Amino acid sequence: MESSLIEAIAGLVSLTAMEVVLGIDNLVIITLLTSGLPLAQRPLARKVGLIAALGTRLALLALVGVIMHLDHPWFHIPAIPGVSAEATGVSGKMCILFLGGLFLVGKGVREIHHKLEGSHDDDGASSTKAPASFAAVIGWIAAVDILFSLDSVITAVGMVKSIPIIITAMLLTVLVLFLASGPVSRAVERHPTLQMLALSFVILIGAMLVMEGSGHHVEKGYIYFAMGFAVAVEALNLVASRKRASGHPGGP
Repeated sequence: MESSLIEAIAGLVSLTAMEVVLGIDNLVIITLLTSGLPLAQRPLARKVGLIAALGTRLALLALVGVIMHLDHPWFHIPAIPGVSAEATGVSGKMCILFLGGLFLVGKGVREIHHKLEGSHDDDGASSTKAPASFAAVIGWIAAVDILFSLDSVITAVGMVKSIPIIITAMLLTVLVLFLASGPVSRAVERHPTLQMLALSFVILIGAMLVMEGSGHHVEKGYIYFAMGFAVAVEALNLVASRKRASGHPGGP
């Protein structure tokens, strides 16, 4: 009895830690998608978006049998001389990841272009984008979360067989992201360099999903290491800039 309790606690802790790590990129996407809303609506949109994301994951967990079936090939691409020696099976999961990855890449590139170049009307004058719809943003967050939930739900079921433990881990993950969403979003909105870094992450994640959807496995540890390293470097740059601005240079 005691050993089973310890196993349950260990499974809950490890699964929650994994879900939090996988949820960081989701938080970046939520920050990006809510950036088009009026400033006063963004905090509520982030919170509602995270709740919608939880609902999406619970729905996928309930349909885990269907999700597992998405790994089965829907059709085959014939062998291409010099590229592939045999026919390649294309599953539903690959299609979802590929199309979703293209969306993220396009969204990231479009936002970077807007921030660097601005939008212009026919006379060449800069114009402001129309505010996004609150309901549309929440819908996009829930839809995009499907991309990030497919693998995590399948992995969760593989790691822990207990559905109550998986649901508890998801609830704890959303709580952590709920608490972190405000500080992360404020930091991104306050510093333009962090905005560009976040958009670069969106493109990187989108490219990774496109590769996964094309049948090429990508080791996610390398992606998260690169993202973490970039954030650490940018944090050092911000600290150095703050010291220079306050009249305390870092060097002699």
